[in-house]
Amino acid sequence: MKWLLFYPELYYFAAGIIFLLMSMAKQNNARRDYFSALFLAVLGVVICLVSIRQQGLLFFEAYRVDLFSQVFKVLLSIGLFLIISICSNLNGVAERYHPEFYLLLFLCTLAMMLLVSSVHILSIYVALELSSYSLYILVALRNDEQKGLEAGLKYFLVGIFASAVMLFGVALLYSATQATYVTEMIRVLPGVLDTPTVVIGLLLTLCGFFFKLAVFPFHFWAPDVYQGAANQATAYIATVSKVAAVAILTRMVAVSGDGSIYLVHVLVTLAIVSMTVGNLAALVQKDFKRLLAYSTVAHAGYVLIGILSMNSAGYMGAIFYVTALLFMKFTVFLVVVNVADDGRNLAISNLAGLYRRSPLLAMALMVSIFSLAGIPPTIGFTGKFLVFIAALEKGYFTLVLIAMINVVISLYYYLLILKAAYLLEPEEAQAGIQLSTPIKMLTGALVVVMVVVGIYPHHLIELTKAAAQMLN
Repeated sequence: MKWLLFYPELYYFAAGIIFLLMSMAKQNNARRDYFSALFLAVLGVVICLVSIRQQGLLFFEAYRVDLFSQVFKVLLSIGLFLIISICSNLNGVAERYHPEFYLLLFLCTLAMMLLVSSVHILSIYVALELSSYSLYILVALRNDEQKGLEAGLKYFLVGIFASAVMLFGVALLYSATQATYVTEMIRVLPGVLDTPTVVIGLLLTLCGFFFKLAVFPFHFWAPDVYQGAANQATAYIATVSKVAAVAILTRMVAVSGDGSIYLVHVLVTLAIVSMTVGNLAALVQKDFKRLLAYSTVAHAGYVLIGILSMNSAGYMGAIFYVTALLFMKFTVFLVVVNVADDGRNLAISNLAGLYRRSPLLAMALMVSIFSLAGIPPTIGFTGKFLVFIAALEKGYFTLVLIAMINVVISLYYYLLILKAAYLLEPEEAQAGIQLSTPIKMLTGALVVVMVVVGIYPHHLIELTKAAAQMLN
């Protein structure tokens, strides 16, 4: 019966095999590939929801199934479904590669599900590498081979550097604790956390997760990869991969108990620099996806504020915040994919006249941008409020003050986006954007979620609080 605990992973593995077989077919059929992926993604969400309350240990206790991991698996499955829902016009990827594109999406999601449940250092590393290599190839699949291959190569080079640093950190941790299980480290680490070897080892180990989250200084790949990848691939990297990164980073920081003062100082520094560099660099961007990349770096800093609080309130705030990011960032990319329906990159100036071309997309963009900026009563405001409150309870007033200054800075470039969509007129007359009924319904649902959950966040807060308590 223990195999019931592994059903979501087995399902996504089977879905990947299906697309592997479809990739071997002689005839290409983009519609068949899309509807197959959409059906399998919907079924995956149902399976993850059904298994959300399961608990247990597998594979010699190297794999832990609890509410923390299952909540993140639900978020990953929802994220995959959302990404596939905007792949009906997958013009940024050659039709002959569509089965491989969906294969890599399912395989990467499977790897991230393995990652959030892994509690053994080696299984964490293998799952992280499987997800990373899937993304490297996914980025390189773009129609424009020069952009895709260049972005994929940069992503790969930075990734293997972060991986090597992480392996060195794992070796230091093992030499100091003689432990490979996270549960064993929880017992050993708090007593030796002030020794240089352990602090350096833990920080180097976290570098692999900082890379996934695009935390400074492991953020250099983000602008080029966001710009070089196909729009749907960029949307997946900006949303789903960040969910898994927050899950494993939170679990590893929780291992340290109340934390070493040196570890806290490093995390505070990284949070401040990530927020500041991300927001300042975004101010001068003209390409929409590059702006969103630097916005991601800034949001990684906000997430770190919750994680470095090292208490249930902080972990709960981080989980809530990354859930909010999943919906906010996806909504922005939904607009990008539909405005640039030929798969091209979108400049901010290309949004001119959007309010006339598609009032629904313009409204969705406005709500998601307001939410990213942390303006009430959106889900983004609630997420920022929770992580700031958790930090204030730990006495990090200066950190929260710097974060709030960064929020004000971010308002400038977010308002530039809305200015382009609502106040600027295109140089040439452009036709209206035709949206299918499912996309209209999805867009409306996302707007409702971002506003309603921002006003009534109680149920999501209770769920994330219960998940965070699994780390204690």
